[in-house]
Amino acid sequence: MNDDNAIVLSNIVLDFPLNKTGPAFFKELMTGRSKWGKNKSFRALNNVSLNINKGEVFGVVGPNGAGKSTILRVMGGIYAPDEGSISVNGRIVLLAGLGAGFQSNLTGKENIYLSSSIYGLSSFEIGELEESIISFSGVGEFIDRPLRTYSSGMKARLAFSIASHLEPEILLIDEVLAVGDSAFREKSKRRIINMVKGDTTVVLVSHSEKTLKDLCDRIACFSNGEIVILSEDADQVITKYKELSEEKKGSS
Repeated sequence: MNDDNAIVLSNIVLDFPLNKTGPAFFKELMTGRSKWGKNKSFRALNNVSLNINKGEVFGVVGPNGAGKSTILRVMGGIYAPDEGSISVNGRIVLLAGLGAGFQSNLTGKENIYLSSSIYGLSSFEIGELEESIISFSGVGEFIDRPLRTYSSGMKARLAFSIASHLEPEILLIDEVLAVGDSAFREKSKRRIINMVKGDTTVVLVSHSEKTLKDLCDRIACFSNGEIVILSEDADQVITKYKELSEEKKGSS
């Protein structure tokens, strides 16, 4: 891995066990009669190799079930590959789902302190960022209300605001920009552009053609756990993505 690389994936393979549960399956496991592991898994990622450069916005697209979110979680250290290796050069913040890691019974402000502390910020450092985080999120007076009272868009806005204020060297974003109003999406895009100007590397999973074209330096299209095309030409990748999506619709 050289100094120009933020993330290097080499021949990544990841298998998920198929969802088999219930008393009969438990009995099989206890008695040793289960053939678990023999053709009982799903290959989520198949021999994926990828170099992501420092300071680039790298897009990931593909049909549902293609492996997009899975590869992001491998990069973020959530999943360990069964085969292959991963090298990461920089502090990673993973923004996946609507406020993943938030506590619904805590207020928005309390969640700011909780989420930020997980990434190693002191109470003083969080206090210095608090006003800016709240202002950018636009949740207003809801900041002192429990998160369970938030809409999905409000959770997404707060989650993105926190993540972008942590000054990560690598920011992984999974579809969060698809949630919320158009004004906040545009504000988020501008924030990402400013972060990249400061050498932050961004890996962005999105189905939005406009987001991918506006932000990404390169885009990879996944299908069945593999990269089928990787290019700087957004139109070429998006065309392939649309073809694969139509094929999947036709076969379902």
